[in-house]
Amino acid sequence: MDSDKLRAGEFGAAAGLSPKALRLYAELGLLVPAEIDPGSGYRWFRQDQIRRARLIGRLRRLGLPLARIGRLADLSAPDRALELRGWLRTQRRLLDDRAAVIEAFAESADDELRSLVALREVPATKVLSRSRRIDSTMLRELTETTERDARAHLRASGVDADAPRLVYFQDLVTPDCAGTVEVAVPFHGTVEPVDDLVIRLVPAHTAAYLPVPPRCEDLPLILRVYDVIDAWIAARPDLTCVGHSYEITPGTAGSRFDVAYPVAP
Repeated sequence: MDSDKLRAGEFGAAAGLSPKALRLYAELGLLVPAEIDPGSGYRWFRQDQIRRARLIGRLRRLGLPLARIGRLADLSAPDRALELRGWLRTQRRLLDDRAAVIEAFAESADDELRSLVALREVPATKVLSRSRRIDSTMLRELTETTERDARAHLRASGVDADAPRLVYFQDLVTPDCAGTVEVAVPFHGTVEPVDDLVIRLVPAHTAAYLPVPPRCEDLPLILRVYDVIDAWIAARPDLTCVGHSYEITPGTAGSRFDVAYPVAP
């Protein structure tokens, strides 16, 4: 046997890889043995494969998926470093987002926000709406296209189309969690439904609402707003939540939008 070749055990010890890892990487084509004895099944690797094996091991410790590791291992050192820096920036952003979510939960009883919660009476109204099951990455497109289509249809029907936009959330909606969202435009008068735009009546109700401060408008801090209203309602023995939360744009007190929950005694 060529002295440049090492048995799998020797090669794994030199590269810092376990026999299980060597078998897996061989099966996936990441680190193919230089030779396999057809009789004994012994696997042999070349000395010059040790560098690639150590590189794969280091990339694996970063938590990268094996498919991406294979592509990175085939890149030149400068290109590999460039791609890894981009990956690291993404990981830092994700970590910052998760840290903000944790802070949102930790500060869900924020006194400043709690002081902004109030009650108001909302009359019964008809809405022209569209519903979709989406995650938050698709929310902006759904709200913009539905509002545009609904207002255009209302105007074409000779009906005032300038009422605030309503967005109802039937489930928690985040980048990782999809839920049903309804975007609606209130109107008075007579309009026929068209395509996937439907008409429904929103019953008169009392709403517990909060004008959202600019710092809390986006995920994940918008979750604080919902938590505060939930806690405010829970602390009122005379009230109970009776419907899905919704957002009203534009909001009150100079806010871009309000968050509201239907409540009843």
